[in-house]
Amino acid sequence: MAVTHVPYEADGWGVGELWVADGRVVWHDLPRPRKPGTGEEPGRSGSPSPSLTPTHPGKARKSVPRESAREAGDFVPDLVRRLQRYFDGNAVSFADVPLDLEYETPFLEACARELRKIPRGEVVTYGELAALAGAPGAARAAGSFCARNRLGLFVPCHRVVASNGLGSYGSHGLAYKTRLLRLEGYTGA
Repeated sequence: MAVTHVPYEADGWGVGELWVADGRVVWHDLPRPRKPGTGEEPGRSGSPSPSLTPTHPGKARKSVPRESAREAGDFVPDLVRRLQRYFDGNAVSFADVPLDLEYETPFLEACARELRKIPRGEVVTYGELAALAGAPGAARAAGSFCARNRLGLFVPCHRVVASNGLGSYGSHGLAYKTRLLRLEGYTGA
C-alpha cells in the first residue's frame, strides 16, 4: 500500500500532517507551530514529533514511498483546502472523508464511528462516548481511545470532555483543546 504524506500550513495554527492511502486518511497530526527561527516543520527534523508511535505510518512503514500530493489526485488537495478553511474558523464538516477506522477491537471502532457523529460545537463525556459505543461504564477505555486517536479532527476527540471539566488533550494540551472547541462555537470552554 502506497502512503502519501502531505504537510499543510494552517494560518495561526502551524503545520499539520496527513497520511493518505487508498483514497482514505490513515493518520492526521494536528497543526503545531514551526520551530522558531528554523523554518522546520514539526517531526521533520532528526527527532520525531510527540505524536509518533510505533504504529505511525512514518515509523511502521519506513519502506513505503511517500508520494507527492499531486499523485494522490484531487482528494488530497481538496482535503487540505477544507482543513485550512476549518482552521480559519469556517463551519467545515469532515463526516464524508473516508478514513481508515480499523482498530484493534470492535469497541474502539465503535468509539470512532460514534465520535464522528458528535456535531460541531457539542461535546460528550468519556462515559457518554462509552455508552454510545455500546459499553456503558467504560469511560476509562473511551479515554484511552481518545488518548491514542490517530485521526485528529476527523475523529474529533477534542469534543470529548471529563464529567468534571474539559479533561486533557495529550501533548497538544488543554489550551489547544479549548481553542478548537471555541473555534467550533462551543461556549462551555
